[in-house]
Amino acid sequence: MMHQLVQSAGPGREPAADMADLADVIRTLLAVEARRDTRVRLGGNLFDVVISSCGEQARAAVAQMDEQQNGCGPVIEDPDTGWLYWLVPPGTCGRWEPHGHAVCLGAPHTITLPSLTRSTPPGPYWLRPSASDRLLPPDPLWRALALFRPEPTPHAALAAQLGLPH
Repeated sequence: MMHQLVQSAGPGREPAADMADLADVIRTLLAVEARRDTRVRLGGNLFDVVISSCGEQARAAVAQMDEQQNGCGPVIEDPDTGWLYWLVPPGTCGRWEPHGHAVCLGAPHTITLPSLTRSTPPGPYWLRPSASDRLLPPDPLWRALALFRPEPTPHAALAAQLGLPH
């Protein structure tokens, strides 16, 4: 009888389609918390990323976001590429207006998050640490990057890296 009940339950007894994604997200977050660099997919329920250079002008934009947010949301600096990775809400990529000094990427791209304890080079590190409850607001970030105009722009280098025409 129990077998008949289970069989009659149909699709409801099968794992939800998004459970595999949830498991991946949990494994990723646990790896970052365990102080390992971890590759994550952009978009979904986590975040998209805005990429700019990491020069003096970008530091001025970070300072402005610090002031606006009472402490800037999460930003990763990669001294090897010369880029900043600004973590913004998922779905930002679809709404991001073309920008002369920054590029926004979402799914299906990935990013490697440094360990939560890495706050200095070598390699990518948290210029502004990740807080679970805060991402950067896209509109103020767009305006800050437009105001300070960080150079060099990442467009051509990203296009080449992703195999896109530039």
